Amino acid sequence: MIFSVSFEEIFKMLKKDSMESTLPIPVYWIEMSDSVSRRFEFEADGRLSMKIVDDARPASRRVVESFLNKFFPSGYPYSVNEGFLRYTQFRALQHFTSATLSVLSTQSLLFAAGLRPTPAQATAVGWILKDGMQHVGKLICSNLGARMDSEPKSWRILADVLYDLGAGLEVLSPLCPQLFLEMAGLGNLAKGMAVVAARATRLPIYSSFAKEGNLSDLFAKGEAISTLCNVFGIGVGIQLASTICSSMKGKLIVGPFLSLIHVYCVSEEMRATPINTLNPQRTAMIVADFLKTGRVSSPADLRYREDLLFPGRLIEEAGNVKIGRAIHEVLKPSELHHVKERFPDERFILSLGPKWTDLILEHSATGEDALRGWLVAAYAADIENSSNIQSENVLAEAFDRMDGVFPSFLSEVRAKGWHTDRFLDGARCRFTL
Repeated sequence: MIFSVSFEEIFKMLKKDSMESTLPIPVYWIEMSDSVSRRFEFEADGRLSMKIVDDARPASRRVVESFLNKFFPSGYPYSVNEGFLRYTQFRALQHFTSATLSVLSTQSLLFAAGLRPTPAQATAVGWILKDGMQHVGKLICSNLGARMDSEPKSWRILADVLYDLGAGLEVLSPLCPQLFLEMAGLGNLAKGMAVVAARATRLPIYSSFAKEGNLSDLFAKGEAISTLCNVFGIGVGIQLASTICSSMKGKLIVGPFLSLIHVYCVSEEMRATPINTLNPQRTAMIVADFLKTGRVSSPADLRYREDLLFPGRLIEEAGNVKIGRAIHEVLKPSELHHVKERFPDERFILSLGPKWTDLILEHSATGEDALRGWLVAAYAADIENSSNIQSENVLAEAFDRMDGVFPSFLSEVRAKGWHTDRFLDGARCRFTL
């Protein structure tokens, strides 16, 4: 960056101008950055103006940089976490296929209803169905928000599966026109649930990429990409509807193909997303890796290893911990205080079983408490497998091991970017004594 006038000279000239009664002399300087020369000048009224004097960048580079400024957050790629580009690529393709499939399903609805597929009629039918069964679907899904916080990736995939199921029912509606209202209603019920799940999981997913507090910028650019791809998808959908998919046979071929691409894209988006909040699966994976390797895995390390279809599966290396069962399902009333007295200062209860270990958290427990309980359970399982110590002594020894490594373990967990101030267990049961 080159300046033709130093800032010290600028301020001297401004000071001199303010002391003299003569007309102020224009003060300007030229900055050169990234092959672009910009002239900055103080106007007579004190305002600062800027003009581009010369732009030596090739036309292709200007187009690319203009595109990046429009659809990617400021400072990209340094302002986002790893995986954002791959997430964005598959998200764009996902929206493209979704919009294309939407056009085909709307055309089929109109055929089934005996209407000509004009844009005005398509809009009317869409709004009638959305205001009916789609709102019911939204209400059904709205009380599952805590589970979506805990497993946003799984629920995001489920949202797109529900959307494709709804679209599929609409595509098939011409085959049974006598059931038009039923199929259209069920289709929009599924779509309504999909809308709530997709919107509810959007914030934690974008938050995982925000590296510099730029969540709003990420969200805005993500919506810009979605809008652009939806427009292109609608255009391709209209073209397909008037050619290949003008018949039901064509829709039955193209529709499933688009749905497969759609679901594949959203699954790849979620695999690329490094969620940094603690939930049961990610906590178990952190503990398992720590016991095996002595190091803590980062959100980026775990993203491709998360089980998105069965997130509640038990992980043997982490002690086969099952979290959040009701106390009355785990303990007899007479055992409760005895179990709690084992670790009176902890905000969790552990109960060793033959197949798994139950971990129940207090109402005010955080991610730090969950990590402590999980480590005790994992160490207890390791001790049981390697010795014949009684269960009472197993827990005591496991707690001592945990207590010795936990300060350094917790420091490394936080250094890797994990948020330990809360634990997202998906509205599982907690207790208060």
